[in-house]
Amino acid sequence: MSDSKKLLFVDDEPNVLEVLRRLLDTCKEPWEGEFCGSVDDALAALHRVKFDTVVTDIRIPKKDGLALIAAMRADDALRHIPIIVLTGEGDRTLKRRVLDLGATDLLNKPVAREDLLARLRSAIRIKEFEDYLANQVEILDGLVRERTRQLEKSHREVVWRLAKAGEFRDDQTGNHVARVAWSAFTLAQSMGNNGGFMELLFLTSPLHDIGKIGIPDKILLKEGPLTPEERAQIETHTIIGESILRHPPKSIMKAAQVVANGTLAAEEELPSPLMQMASAIARYHHEKWDGSGYPDGLAGEDIPIEARMVALVDVYDALRSKRPYKPAMSNEAAVAILRKGSGNHFDPRMLESFLDENNHILEVYDQFGDECE
Repeated sequence: MSDSKKLLFVDDEPNVLEVLRRLLDTCKEPWEGEFCGSVDDALAALHRVKFDTVVTDIRIPKKDGLALIAAMRADDALRHIPIIVLTGEGDRTLKRRVLDLGATDLLNKPVAREDLLARLRSAIRIKEFEDYLANQVEILDGLVRERTRQLEKSHREVVWRLAKAGEFRDDQTGNHVARVAWSAFTLAQSMGNNGGFMELLFLTSPLHDIGKIGIPDKILLKEGPLTPEERAQIETHTIIGESILRHPPKSIMKAAQVVANGTLAAEEELPSPLMQMASAIARYHHEKWDGSGYPDGLAGEDIPIEARMVALVDVYDALRSKRPYKPAMSNEAAVAILRKGSGNHFDPRMLESFLDENNHILEVYDQFGDECE
């Protein structure tokens, strides 16, 4: 911190400014002064130089000292500069108004030399302390931003690792979850969704099949036809997935609350927006536009838009991918099957947007393809 302090003096009377100039020259303090005869000149100086304190008269032609105080307190860059008001007025109402506007101190003219110097020292100390606090806040903000960035990065890593765990559980090697995430993102972008929605969709869509970790291997990995009972059990992966993502065990929630706050919260918090979207996708990504899907038989726009998007890109990816029981389809063959599902399996408008973006979807497969045609 520099020892030299910059002071601004504002008064329309040249002789008053000269007295203040001599006071500054002879006070033996490491202070530098600038002297203005109008409020407009003072405001121009304030935006040019970083001052530590302002000393102003009230009775100034055109714009007065009250206007200067109001302008400074309304400006984020100037609001923390101390203001000492000098006036010959004895009006108590005016003094209250000056202080209410945000003046730091008020002195009546004529001002004794030592009184003004004492008030200047006090105002400068106030400014030094406020600068120190502002610096500490900036440091803390930086630490919080960095910590938030680290937490967001860790959150993304956990989501992707969890999604990959579900993928391997289903014997799906390769980049299925990456293709679903990028394809869903591309579809959302083409339909004009905002950036926040697109980012959440990108992070949550890989978790669509996480509920399959609750399905027994003998059913999940069965190569032959499934019995009706086995098919029904497979379909429960949607409900299992929602339960995992929306309703974590209470013991985990309580432990997290203790770690975060040192105490138990009175009530459980609602799921985060990320977990709300992830759980909706997990539950509803097998619903169909005509209401023939599962688990709830939702139809049309009653199906959350994020689930409709993931349903579409997931089916496309399944068609394009090689499985033990089928070869991978070409893009043309997969698109032909999707078209047949317009209005019954898929949202027609969404399907058209997806097909319009087919070249971009193919770029996703070029980057993340494995056993695709």
